[in-house]
Amino acid sequence: MARWPKPPEGSWTEHYPELGTEDVSYEDSISPEFFELEREAIFRRAWLNVGRVEQLPRAGSYFTKELAVARTSIVVVRDREGTVRAFHNLCRHRGNKLVWQDFPGVETSGTCRQFTCKYHGWRYDLDGACSFVQQEGEFFGLDKGDYGLVPVHCAVWEGFVFVNLAEEPEQSLPEFLGPMITSLEGYPFERMTERWLYRSEVKANWKIYMDAFQEFYHAPVLHQRQNPAKFAAPWRDAGFEAPHYRIDGPHRLVSTAGIRAWELADDMRKPIEGACRSGLFGPWDAPDLGVDTLPSGVNPAHCDPWGLDSFQLFPNFTILLWGQGWYLTYHYWPTAADRHVFEGTLYFVPSRTARERVAHELSAVSFKEFGLQDASTLEATQSMLESRVVSRFPLNDQEVLCRHLHKETAKWVDDYLRGGVGAVRS
Repeated sequence: MARWPKPPEGSWTEHYPELGTEDVSYEDSISPEFFELEREAIFRRAWLNVGRVEQLPRAGSYFTKELAVARTSIVVVRDREGTVRAFHNLCRHRGNKLVWQDFPGVETSGTCRQFTCKYHGWRYDLDGACSFVQQEGEFFGLDKGDYGLVPVHCAVWEGFVFVNLAEEPEQSLPEFLGPMITSLEGYPFERMTERWLYRSEVKANWKIYMDAFQEFYHAPVLHQRQNPAKFAAPWRDAGFEAPHYRIDGPHRLVSTAGIRAWELADDMRKPIEGACRSGLFGPWDAPDLGVDTLPSGVNPAHCDPWGLDSFQLFPNFTILLWGQGWYLTYHYWPTAADRHVFEGTLYFVPSRTARERVAHELSAVSFKEFGLQDASTLEATQSMLESRVVSRFPLNDQEVLCRHLHKETAKWVDDYLRGGVGAVRS
């Protein structure tokens, strides 16, 4: 395993003095009143990722997204000119949900020429215009041009589809993303179209799960039984520190070194990993990404070997790039103060052989096992935070991104209550 310099104590938090070093309150993760403020202050103001352009391969392709935190559903569609658009998923006649199949709360996707309401048959073109009203002559001076679908601001960055539910966004999407995120432009996301999705309802606040993936302080303890004893014991005893953290506006990054699993002795890894040439870090045989060099924002610590970069986009979206040429996304969709829907999606360059497919499958199930371990503590954490026996908790230097998430959340809520816009990007 490669070695890298151990950062000195205080090497990260000290660079962001506005975060402080005092104990942190988790009241923002247990208060129903605070959650109601988050709905308006954050999720109706920030740009939210809702999918990828590969989900919309042709004109008429669409998918729906349930945004319970904003009390709405949207439909995202590629129109006849190829433009990606988003609309509130609501018929303008009497408010029926427009696009759904057997169960109105279940997301759906497909291809169509028009959207037709199940209730009274009103129709809408792919650009949102109302094109047909059943028995139109019975209405009183109705002009179909006044009753198109309600648009949602929509923008695409590097194939990622974002929406903004504000009447008018306070920033464009590139301005909101900022230089740390836009430095990923040119990464070959579009080549990785083999998609694996996990979704689960978690009985914990969305920020509690985000915290679980923002630090590696837990890894040697929580995940030690996921590895052979000869590998896990030294890791557990020595602990782990990532070599790079960064904060840019509301967004965060942690980058870390990796391992060359194929160079490890057999008793340092699981037999299945050797048989499949794969594991948690991905397939051992990296794919052809079609680029000579990766963008400047990738592997900012210049780790060799490089393991992963985890870009945490405020409020609830993570892009996790793996050194072996694949990536993960996480979404944390709040549904209440004490629960949310977690989505973990893996993206690979499409398999060409059975061996490559098996390697992808092993990475997918390995991710699931580690994800289940990360989630295993969340409900216990939520239940005891709600006891309010202790109101403030210490965070170490490695947990600087956790500190930032809660600080940033409070800032957005405070600015909303003051009627300001400064929290969007400072």
